[in-house]
Amino acid sequence: LEVIRALQEQNIQVPTILMTAFGSEELVVRAFRMGVRDYVIKPFEPGEMAQAVERALAEVRLRAERDRLVAQLEEANRRLQQQVQELNVLYSIGRSVTSRLDLETVLTRVVEAAVFLTRAGEGWLLLLDPESDDLVLRAAKNVDKKRAQGMRVRIQDTLAGQVLQSGEPLLISEGQTKVVTGYLVHSLIYAPLRTPERGTFGLLGVAHREKPRSFTTHEVRLLCALADYAAVALENARLYEETETARRKLEAVLRETDEAVIILDPQLRILLCNPAASAALRISTDVVGLPAAQVISNRTLLDLFFNAARRRQSLYAEVSLPGGRTYNAHLTPVEGVGYVLMMQDITHLKELDRVKSEFLAAVSHDLRTPLTTIRGYVDLLERVGPLNDQQREFVEKVRRSIAHIAALIGDLLELGRIEADYDLEMEPLHLEAIIDAVVDSFRPLVEEKKLTLYWEPKPLPLIRGNPRRLRQVMENLLSNAVKYNREGGWIAVSADQQDGYIIVRVADSGIGISSEDLPHIFERFYRGQSQKVEEIEGTGLGLAIVKSVIEKHGGRIWVESQPGKGSVFTFLLHMENSPPALRPLTPREA
Repeated sequence: LEVIRALQEQNIQVPTILMTAFGSEELVVRAFRMGVRDYVIKPFEPGEMAQAVERALAEVRLRAERDRLVAQLEEANRRLQQQVQELNVLYSIGRSVTSRLDLETVLTRVVEAAVFLTRAGEGWLLLLDPESDDLVLRAAKNVDKKRAQGMRVRIQDTLAGQVLQSGEPLLISEGQTKVVTGYLVHSLIYAPLRTPERGTFGLLGVAHREKPRSFTTHEVRLLCALADYAAVALENARLYEETETARRKLEAVLRETDEAVIILDPQLRILLCNPAASAALRISTDVVGLPAAQVISNRTLLDLFFNAARRRQSLYAEVSLPGGRTYNAHLTPVEGVGYVLMMQDITHLKELDRVKSEFLAAVSHDLRTPLTTIRGYVDLLERVGPLNDQQREFVEKVRRSIAHIAALIGDLLELGRIEADYDLEMEPLHLEAIIDAVVDSFRPLVEEKKLTLYWEPKPLPLIRGNPRRLRQVMENLLSNAVKYNREGGWIAVSADQQDGYIIVRVADSGIGISSEDLPHIFERFYRGQSQKVEEIEGTGLGLAIVKSVIEKHGGRIWVESQPGKGSVFTFLLHMENSPPALRPLTPREA
């Protein structure tokens, strides 16, 4: 036991086997407490001793393996704790980037995290100054304030410039390296700040200046991750500033514009209501976030909103508001936003149109009497005496002019009656029956001009309309298709149903309409400027009457045409159970 005690005092770790002639249990216990691995009692056989030695050596090997595994486990735990710590830091930085913290705070945290994770002596973040092409210090940790103030790094012939141009990180771990004049470090990492849109526009750097210590590739990866966070933070700040600038400009425009504008999200909650809309609808401007149905009471507008949400297409309606004002309302879906409602005050236009209609109606009515008198005297000329050929030719020209003026007056009076809602009683009807009757009445005229007329009637849902006026629409459209067509050409008439509307098309192979004439084709008295059009008789009121009738039925008409390739006139009317105030935008309006 004295030998064992002496070994312990000298801290000598060797496996020990006790050989004793005494089998005292107390002695054996004391020996094991002092580190004895095994014991044998004299006398013993050599094999018995060999077994004891083998057992002792096996125990030593097991202990050594255990110690090795414990050391590995401790190292793994240390690395795991380090990784958890690194991830926590990166997570914290990530949250800072996406939070509402100001940019300077985020960049300072990034630099502090870089110094902490790489165990560096100091760190800094440099951004490219586009005016000077120098890198300017934006945030720093453990950098002398005097040196940090106004710190700039040139790009030309510097390590920082090399990283900026290559876009790759840089690791230097041997010797002294110059960051800027008078600023030497023993080891250095530069990680680029870059985005796909801007490329490389800055650097995140860490260094050891006082104590020489090499950085590892793992620390380079950590710094690159932090540099990416910094780049995202800077890009977010730039985009936010651009968005805010655009928002302020948009708000200024919407605030000053005379047009009423309301922006809705996909759930029809109000995102913006400009002062013009607030005044027109007599609602508060402080309605952001509220459902439109809770704020707006106008039934036509609410129907417009709900139908747009259901159909996901642009819609149009004429809206009458309190105070006798009338607005043209366009509601358009906007991807990523919701819907934009724009309302234009057309009250003065409606009033001008009314005054003009009344004036034309009055003039037309007053012209009828003298025109009838003139026609009577022209008819009497041949009765009071014979006329020579030249006189007869002059009389015929006067008669044709009188007929033209009479037709013009008739059309004017007809247009006035339509716009004044005279003789416009509505009833349920089948539009295909009206079209079929008009097509049959035009067949002799079509055959006379050697045209081919295509029309295949099919059952359609009921609409509410005025049979006489709708017949007038089809007669005017077919009359134009015949008049402005070439001999041997064709006319195609079709009627279909779609999304609650009856859609009627009248297509022809005629002379077509120029792009200059298209915007004016439905205006009163407007006739095309081409010589071919001028050679064909007409009052210039037929399409104006068509447009007025269709709009009185809550529908819409438009034309698509190219010179020399014919025209397609399309009008749509809502079915009997479809809201009359709503319709899709025409191609020209869209």
